[in-house]
Amino acid sequence: MLKANDPHYLISDQYRDAGNLNARIEIHRRFSTNGYGWNRWLFDIIAAAAGPRVLELGCGSASLWIANLARVPASWQITLSDFSPGMVAAAKRGLDGHAGRFRFQVVDAQEIPFDDGSCDTVIANHMLYHVPDPNKALSEIHRVLRPDGRLYTSTVGREHLTELVEWNRRFGLNAISNEDIAERFGLETGAARLAPWFTTVTRHVYEDALIVAEAGPLIAYVLSSMSADQVAAAADQLGAFARFVDDELAAHGSLKITKASGLFEATKESS
Repeated sequence: MLKANDPHYLISDQYRDAGNLNARIEIHRRFSTNGYGWNRWLFDIIAAAAGPRVLELGCGSASLWIANLARVPASWQITLSDFSPGMVAAAKRGLDGHAGRFRFQVVDAQEIPFDDGSCDTVIANHMLYHVPDPNKALSEIHRVLRPDGRLYTSTVGREHLTELVEWNRRFGLNAISNEDIAERFGLETGAARLAPWFTTVTRHVYEDALIVAEAGPLIAYVLSSMSADQVAAAADQLGAFARFVDDELAAHGSLKITKASGLFEATKESS
C-alpha cells in the first residue's frame, strides 16, 4: 500500500496534526502566481450552487472556511470532518471564535455516519486520493447526498509539482509521485471515477504555478512529506538538496515549479 493512502501512516504520522499540511499550504500561499487564491476560487464555484446542508470530508485545518468566513451564508449547516482526530482538533482551533458556526466530527469517508439523502453538498478537497477505496467513498457520498445534490472534489494532475518530484528523485528523497496520486483520483482520471455515480460531471482547472524565491519554505515542503525516521536517514541527501536550492536561487533568483490542480463538480441524479 502506498503511503499516500495508508490509513495508519496518515493518522499517526502525516496528518497527526496540522504541521505538515500547513507547511504545504504555506508555500502555495506565498509563491503562487495566481493572486486570487485557491480557497477563494474554490468557494466561488461551490457557493454558486451549493445547498445549505454541507459536509466537508477531509477538512484538514479548515483553510477553506478560514479564508471565506465573511462569505459563508448564515443559512448553511456545515459539518467539518476528517479521518484524523488531530486534524479535526486543528480545524476547531483554526476557526477559534467562529467554531460555533460549524459542527466537527471524525469521519471515515468510506463509512459516513449520516442518513441517506441528508446532505445537499459534499466537499472533498484534495483527499479522495488518500482514501484506500475511492469507489467505496464515492458510493457513500452518493448515498448521503439528496437527489440533485452536488459533490465538489478537488485534486491534482500528473504534472503537478513535476520539477519538485524530479529533484526529490535526483537526490534520493522520499517523494510521493503525483503520477500515482493522479492515477487513483486525479485531473486525468477523476471524471471516469465519478461517472458511475453522478449524472453530470464538470471539471474546473485552476491556472497557477509557483515562483519560489526562498529556500526555507521549499525545504519545509519536502520535509513535510517525510517521517522523522526518513529525515534522519536522508540527512546527507537533504543537505545536498539544500545546497542545490541555494545555488539555483543564487544563480537565477527563483525556481519555477509547475502546478496542475482543479475541481470536479458532480451532480447526483434527480429522483
